[in-house]
Amino acid sequence: MNKFTLAAAAAMLAAPAFAQDMPAGDADAGAEQFERQCVACHVVETPDGETLAGRRANTGPNLYGVAMKQIASVEDFRYSASLSELGETGAVWNEENFVGYVQDPTGWLREALDDRRARGNMAYQVRSEEDAVNLYAYLYSLAPPEEGEAMEEEASDS
Repeated sequence: MNKFTLAAAAAMLAAPAFAQDMPAGDADAGAEQFERQCVACHVVETPDGETLAGRRANTGPNLYGVAMKQIASVEDFRYSASLSELGETGAVWNEENFVGYVQDPTGWLREALDDRRARGNMAYQVRSEEDAVNLYAYLYSLAPPEEGEAMEEEASDS
């Protein structure tokens, strides 16, 4: 795949992020889903070390500030090569990308990268789109992106 195709894919993946102010889901329902589905592998821990959700799990990356964050950008976490490749394009975890990924990590990556060999490390799949949207709303509520960060990301995508 050429760099132009990757750049176009990154722009497409990041564009919907700025069209929305708040996630569509129910953060309270997302909290319940997180405690049932995500805590085995993920934690939401502030930079100061305060645990907001989950346990000291480290199978998956810390999800603090994941909303609107660049994909595969948690320092010192070993992402799959495919997720890292997508992250290098500047794509961000907006609601659409997050929901697509958590429902079918490998399938979503294959489509996003236009690469049938792409693979993700996350084996778990959130079965319901509503649950996935609620999870995003919950994670967003724990650490909303700062307006300045969103503006910087938007400007750098232009």
